Order: sequence, then structure tokens, then C-alpha cells
Amino acid sequence: MKRPPRALGVLRAFASESGAIGGWASVAKRGRGHDGGEIAKRANIMRAFIRPPANTPRAPAPSVHAPRIGPESFDIVAGGRKQREQEENAVPLSPAGLDDDRMPSHFKDIPMKRPAPAALLVTAALLVTTATPAAAETLLVGNKGEDSLSFIDLATGKELGRAATGRMPHEIALSPDGRQAAVVAYGGASIDIFDIAARTRLRTIDLSPNAGPHGLVWLADGRLIATTERSRSLTIVDTRKSDAVSTIPTAQEATHMVVVSRDGRRAYTANMRSGTVSVLDLEAGRKLRDIAVGGEPEAIALSADGKILWVGDNKGARVQAFSTSVDVHDPIAVVATGGRPIRLAISPDGKWVVSSDLETGGLSVIDARTRRKVRDIRVSGNAEAQQVTILFSADGARLYVAETGRNQVAEVDFASGKVLRRLEAGKAGDGLAVAP
Repeated sequence: MKRPPRALGVLRAFASESGAIGGWASVAKRGRGHDGGEIAKRANIMRAFIRPPANTPRAPAPSVHAPRIGPESFDIVAGGRKQREQEENAVPLSPAGLDDDRMPSHFKDIPMKRPAPAALLVTAALLVTTATPAAAETLLVGNKGEDSLSFIDLATGKELGRAATGRMPHEIALSPDGRQAAVVAYGGASIDIFDIAARTRLRTIDLSPNAGPHGLVWLADGRLIATTERSRSLTIVDTRKSDAVSTIPTAQEATHMVVVSRDGRRAYTANMRSGTVSVLDLEAGRKLRDIAVGGEPEAIALSADGKILWVGDNKGARVQAFSTSVDVHDPIAVVATGGRPIRLAISPDGKWVVSSDLETGGLSVIDARTRRKVRDIRVSGNAEAQQVTILFSADGARLYVAETGRNQVAEVDFASGKVLRRLEAGKAGDGLAVAP
């Protein structure tokens, strides 16, 4: 729809008087970074739209100019839509709602400006839509060698801080909303709950008389499912009912890791010293049976549809696949790995099963459909790195690999197998989680 000539003339005169054309020129000149090309293009389009014809007399400049949209206010807009909305009528102050540890240094001393007139706020909205960055993900690392939890900003690769945990933190699980993290104290008998944004411990859940919590899953309904190895059991914590604790005995030795079906009804535990996997009914609160898998099962993973159970054997340097839909539990596939597949991870799309091979410091990639190994990814390169936990990013593009002997986490591009960077964590960082 065409703008009426009178309205267009008013807009052009206003833009000329307020300095908006100059401000857009500044933005177009500066817009060459992340998404900069699109910003510059929008700026040039708007500048061309409001430029007055050559024969139009320029309105005299007023004694007081309206605020210009120039580089300084562009930095503020890029800081976030929420910040601008909250501060529309504020006097100059430091930006609100930002963590000082994560705030870019050039934000800290920039005063917030009073909003420009309505016409300029339209153009500011364009900038906000184009330039607002997505919230950074946070990598959580359980440092079992120093009883702490690291919070690492994946946008910058820098550690934001550490919080004290119980003794020997290992596995980590995120709450259904991604705002909290549960961390086991493998050397004790408790689970700590942390507020991720605040990086603080909210409470500690006592599991006694159960002890040695290790494998951990936080279900969508709010229940926490943890193996309690020294008690030869599976412990269930209902966070909906004041952290009420219940127990299902496995009666197996070294019940170490656990996976749960998507519907929350079945749990499978890897019992290392018994050479078995226990199948447990979480609704009935009882063990159904044990599957003799042989060797020393530790790593365990379950397909999204719950039909295929993958189990790593530390002694046999192999990964076995079992069907969960039959009573006869001979493996339907056996895949040789590079050595001691201590952890397993399934890609978000379900196409790949990856084992973390402790002895070789590499990753074995298995095609989930053909159940054959298709490639190796060299990460740590040797046993001294003590490569243990692996975790896919939400989009499946990256893998995070805990190198506990180096106090680092390697970030790996899954497609190319290239190590993109190494992130510094605490001593003997092992358990991993990525919070949105």
C-alpha cells in the first residue's frame, strides 16, 4: 500500500531534522560483523526510502536534536530486546538484567538513553530483530578431583564460575525446564540441586541409607533416577513430593550407569562386576529380570523409541546391541571398538551411536541402522588423557568430550572429526551437561 504524499513528506522532514539519515549511515558503515551484511542492507533501504528529493528544501535544524541512532545506541540495542524494553523510561544507568561476569566491558559504562520518538523506534525495532544474539549455552562439568561444578560459557569458552558440590561429583542431569542441574556425590550419599543461572546450590537431597550415587536421569515428570552403587540399588527421588526417596534393589554388583525409556516406565542399569543389565519397572517399583551381557558393562544407551539397548563392554572392547522387545536376550549385533568403550552417546537424530574409547583417546562412530562401525575420530590420542564422558550438542553438530586427565573438555565437530577447541575445567572434570 502506498504512503500518502503528505505523510511521506512529514516523515522525510522529521528524519532530516532528527539526524536519522546520518544515524542510519553510521549503522550501515558499521554493520559488517555477525549478521552485519543484513543490517547494512536494511539501513541502506531505509536511508533511500526517507531521503528527500533533490529539489526539496532542507528544513532548518532545530536547536535541540532528537536522539540519533548511531553507533553508541546501536551497541545498546544489540545488547538485547528485553533490556531496551525494561529501560524505555529510565534515566541513565548501567544495563539491567545482565550478569556482570558475562557483560562485555563496553556495556558497563554506557548510559541508557531515553527512547527516540515513535518513528525512530520503528527503525530501532528493525535493528533489534536483526541483531539480537541468541542466549549462550552453558556447559556444566563435574570436577570429581576437587568437589566442584564448573559453569562454562560456550559462546566465549570462558569459565563463569565454580560451585562447591558433595564428595566426588560425577554424573549430571538437567531439570525438564533446563534451569536446574542435579549432581551426584559419588563419594557420599547425596544429590545436589543447582540453580544454573545463579550458579548456586539450592539444596542437598540425602539418599541414605543408599550410598554411592552415580548414573543419573531427571525425568520429564520431575522424578530423579539414580544408581546407588554401594547399595546395589536404584534410587528414585520424587521432586514433586518434597524429595521423597524410594528404592528398587538390583542385587547386582557395581550398579553404575542407568538409562530410562522415554515414557518413564522402564529403567536399565549396567552392573559392572556382575556382567549384567537389570531391567526395572519404575511404575511397579520392582526389578523384572537381569540380562547376562558378559564382560564388564559400564556404558549404556537406549534408542529414542526404546527398542534397542546399546551396552559397552570394558573388558571386550566391544559394544553390543540388544532388542528390548523380546525375552531372549542374545545380542543382535556386536561391534568392535578402539578399546574400552567407557561411555556411549546417541546423536539427537538417532542415526549414530558413539563410544568414548578410554585406552585410545578416540571415538568410535557406529551406524545405528546397520549396526556397523563406520569411522574413528581421534580426540585425546592416548590413555593418559583419561577420556571418559561424551555428550552431543542439542543440534548434533558437536560432541563434548571430558579429558579428565587434562582437566579439559574437548569440543569436536562431529561431521569433520576436528577438535575445535579445548575448554578449561576443574581437576578431573568428568560429568557433563549443556544447559540452554
